[in-house]
Parts: sequence; C-alpha cells; structure tokens
Amino acid sequence: MIPVLTPSEMAAVDAAAAEPVEILIERAGAAVARAALEMLGGGYGRRVVVLAGPGNNGADGRAAAARLRRRGARVEVIDAGSSPDRLAPSDLVIDAAFGAGLRRAYVAPDPAGAPVLAVDLPSGVSGVTGLVDGRAMQATRTVTFAALKPGLLLEPGRSLAGDVTLADIGLDVGESRTNVVESRDVTDWMPTRPADSHKWDAAVLVVAGSPGMTGAAHLAAGAAQRAGAGMVRLATPGVVDDPARPVESVGVCLESGQWSAAARRCRSLVIGPGLGRGNEIGVQVRALLADIELPTVVDADALLALAGHLGDQPRRRASDTVLTPHDGEFENLTGERPAADRIMAVRDLAATSGSVVLLKGATTIVANPAGDVRIVTTGDARLATAGTGDVLSGVIGALLARGMNAFDAAAAGAWLHGRAGAHGPATGLVAGDLLDALPAALAEVSR
Repeated sequence: MIPVLTPSEMAAVDAAAAEPVEILIERAGAAVARAALEMLGGGYGRRVVVLAGPGNNGADGRAAAARLRRRGARVEVIDAGSSPDRLAPSDLVIDAAFGAGLRRAYVAPDPAGAPVLAVDLPSGVSGVTGLVDGRAMQATRTVTFAALKPGLLLEPGRSLAGDVTLADIGLDVGESRTNVVESRDVTDWMPTRPADSHKWDAAVLVVAGSPGMTGAAHLAAGAAQRAGAGMVRLATPGVVDDPARPVESVGVCLESGQWSAAARRCRSLVIGPGLGRGNEIGVQVRALLADIELPTVVDADALLALAGHLGDQPRRRASDTVLTPHDGEFENLTGERPAADRIMAVRDLAATSGSVVLLKGATTIVANPAGDVRIVTTGDARLATAGTGDVLSGVIGALLARGMNAFDAAAAGAWLHGRAGAHGPATGLVAGDLLDALPAALAEVSR
C-alpha cells in the first residue's frame, strides 16, 4: 500500500528525520528537476518560471531551479507573494508557492497556457480535504515526497494535481495508518479456494428488494455470484416468487419475525438494497442483525433502519459488520453530512459504530474501528449511475463468505468494483455491465 500523511503528520516526519533539512530540500529539488526535464524533453534553451514561496516548498522550487539552470534552461524565479496576475509566457511553470502547508486563501496567477508542475500539491489546494480556497493552477503533473497527501486523493485536488509522482527522499513513513490500496494488496488478501470446496462453503444470503424494486436485489445477488460466492440465497420481503431473479440463485421466503431462518448454511449476509423504508422493515432489519452471527454488509435502506441505533447495533454484534453509505446515507446515520475532512469523518463513524465503514464517493474511503484507513482510487465517474452500489455490496458479501475479514473485504471489494468499471464503456455504462466485467477485474489479482 502507498502511505498517506496529512500535512501535520508529514511535518512531524520531517522534524524526526535523521538528515538536515538542507539535504532533504536538495533531494526534493532534484526530484522536481527530473520531472521538469521529462516534461520539457530536455533543458537547453527552455524557458521555465518557478513560482517560489517563503517556506520549504519554495526552497524545493529554488533547488530545482538551480539544477535546471545547470542543464541549460533559462529560469526565472518569482516570489509567490508578489507575483503578477498572469505569468510571462514559458515552456513550463513550476508551482512551488505554498504546497500542502497553506492555511489561507490563495489566488494563483494565470500560467499563460504553459504546463504546470506542482511541488508537493497545487498551491491553494488543502492538503487535508482537497478543497480549494481561492484559485489553484491546474497541474499537468505533481511531484510529492515520501507519502501522498489526502488533498491529492480527494476532489477537486485529485483532478487539479494531474499525474502524481511519489518521490522517495529518505523519510520514514512506515507508521502511516492511512494507505492507498494497490493491486498487489488485493492479490495478497484474496483467499484461495481449496480443492475440496463445496458450494455452501461460500454461501451468501442477500436480503434485498421489495415489490417493484427487485432490480437492486438482482444486482447484489449477481455480483455475489460473480465475486466467488458458491451459493446465493435471495430473499425479498413481500415477494413470494421472483422468476426474474438470477437463474443460479435460490429464492427463499421471509416469514415475518423469522427472517433469520433464511440464513441457514450461509456464511455472510448482504442486506438493504431496494428493501424499502417502512417502519416494519426497520424492525425486521434490526431483529435480523441481532439474531444472526454472520459477517454482514449493511447498505441502502438497511442503513436507514440503523439510524438512531448505532449504540445498539451493529456495535453489539459479535460478527463483523460493514456499513457502506454514500453521503446522504452517512447523514441519515449520523445526523450530518461527512465533514470536509472525509477521512476523519469515516474514522469517527467506524469508531462510533464499532464497524468497518466504507464511504462511497469519487474516492472511496474505508476505515476500521481501530482507526486504520484504506483509500481506493480505482473508481471513476462511470460508476455514478443507479445500481452500482448494489453491485459493490454483493461483491463485499461474497468476499466475506469466502473468509476475508471485514476490513480487507471492504477495501478489496471497492478496488474490484472500480476496476470492473474501468473494463466497461467510457460512456453509457450501467450497473449490470459490472457483473460481466467482474471476472476480468478478479483476473487482475489472481494468484
């Protein structure tokens, strides 16, 4: 995994470094100069404008400027505090104005059409939230040091940063509790299927759908099948028989007050997609969660059933629970939208609920109750369509049934979900397309 540190955490790492700050600045400047030369295609005769601030970010830019001059570039260093509104024409602008440490509004100058190389983070972007206070330049590329910053991963900072290069300058970031998930991590977490496996060894109960809303149930069930569930039992309240359900799934009836009987022989539970929001549904959802000890994914309408009950459920459950809200569902659970510091917001809900929490969004954030965080960046705007969240729940449910712990299953499920989207069309992807793309995503992390 790739470490992620907030600006304050990074400052503490800098302060604890064995090397003097001057050495670290020279290493950072060298990394910036290498990136600049790659963007320029060489240094001789190129015109470069370096916008340099008063702190270490500016010092990194000045160190890069010195190296570029030695490679024949014509470099102008401009003080960020007195820069013009529009920079002179150049072949490259290096934004070393303020980086991740800025705590006030900043209006960046117009780069006059030149590509921009940002140092650590585009100036004006919050290193914690990714939000912009003022105006930031659109970078073609960003060079950051030792660890990624949350502002490089959360929108709009993620888009403003362009292509991100992580440069090693000799700092110890091994204690980071927030990390970005990579494909090799998912490979390591994926369970192998024993030669003598039986279909019930990875059986999933999906409690989802309602009259007129069976599509959500079908998507969750189909995703569980594609993600490796050996058997899927599909139960939809108020629907005695659903002939349109995935043909490989087994339909089961839900008797009022006896929903737990449907979980016979299952290894995990997915509950919520399309379930409906009546008071009786809420009572049945809470009763089922209290009655059965299966690793559980709680999504959509089942999350609404837990509003006001986080102190009782899922905290008191002996089995793992994964909550998968989007921003609106997060508000239903907690009474407010996620804070601008989305990572801390997810951490807090995980601690309060005693559950793994997966907050959906342009960047997916997963936290466990102990405060560890995993960030998933494989998804893109193609997933912003109805039903894709139902698919995600089914994938996580299958991974739980196959024996993964909740934290690994949620992070791996989000990674696979995003990669499945990447295998779909650039425009016009619908949730059902993800079912067909899941095997290709799983193949990327097969051993």
